[in-house]
Amino acid sequence: MKYLILIQSNPQSLAVWETLSEQQREDFGRGHLRLTQEMSEAGVHVASEGLGDPALATQVSVRDGKTITSDGPYAEVKEHLAGFYLIDVADLDEAVAWAAKAPDAAYTRVEVRPVLDMSTWEL
Repeated sequence: MKYLILIQSNPQSLAVWETLSEQQREDFGRGHLRLTQEMSEAGVHVASEGLGDPALATQVSVRDGKTITSDGPYAEVKEHLAGFYLIDVADLDEAVAWAAKAPDAAYTRVEVRPVLDMSTWEL
C-alpha cells in the first residue's frame, strides 16, 4: 500500500529552524538524503522531493473552459507543504516507522496519509 509522508512548514517548524546552527541545518538536510537512500535500499521508496517556496507557486483554475492562473498562495497562509516521501509499504505501522525517521519528526511532526488506490476503477 502506498503512503505519503508530508513534511509541513509552519510557524512552529520555522521557529525551530531559526534556532539551529548552520551545522545542524546541514545535518538536517543530510538526514533527508540518508533517509531517501535507506528507503531506496529497503525497496519502499517511490518518490521524494522538497518543494520550492510557496511564493513561487502558480494557482490554476478553469472557468467556462478558460484556464486562469495567478501567482503564489494567499498571503494569510501560514502553513505549507515543504516536501514529501511517497513510499510503498505493507501497512500503516510500517509507514509510521519510516515517518519517524524523517529529521522533521524530531523537531515538529510529519503527517502520514494513505494514497487512494484507484487501480480498480474503470473509465
